[in-house]
Amino acid sequence: MSKNQLESHKIQAWSLINRKYLGKGVRVKRFRRPTRSQIRNRVLLAILMAKDMKLSRFAEELDVSSRSVSAWVYEGRIPSKNNLDNACRLLGYPPHVLFNEALLRQSPIVCQPKPSRFMKRSHSSSPSSNIILTGLCMVYDFSVTDVSNWIGIHPGTFRKWLHYSHLPTPAMQEKAEVFFRIPRNILFADCEFRTSSHN
Repeated sequence: MSKNQLESHKIQAWSLINRKYLGKGVRVKRFRRPTRSQIRNRVLLAILMAKDMKLSRFAEELDVSSRSVSAWVYEGRIPSKNNLDNACRLLGYPPHVLFNEALLRQSPIVCQPKPSRFMKRSHSSSPSSNIILTGLCMVYDFSVTDVSNWIGIHPGTFRKWLHYSHLPTPAMQEKAEVFFRIPRNILFADCEFRTSSHN
């Protein structure tokens, strides 16, 4: 097999993986469907989707090109210090949450036992305090009930995590961390920020 054929084969293989695992999680037209690259910065995309902020608007707010923002999200690029500081200020999260280098190097694929679907209607009717966790459900197109079953908790408990920034016990945090493959200090960053702001 020639080098060009091998490269074409790799691109097709990644495309199939993206469509199976992540393509459905990017239904909203304002977020492009991944093709050649995976979604490397899941946390950043999750926050943008939960806040209903277009990539183009995010770029405008930071005075950068849409291509730059796409590279941050889909390729895991780290912005310059000035853009990094501005992005953190705009979204309200520290650099280790928005652009965690160790996490960016990880594969974003999670173990999904069966097809699922995020219910946008329930999201719009219930305010979300845990932006990151809610956004991740949107990125992957996971329903609250399905994620609850896969993690092994009651759906009502998971909703408390989403809507009231309820910080789970360490054992429950570990279950969520293992499932989403994201450190608990990032998954539940909103809970920690809310607690510290009230102190």
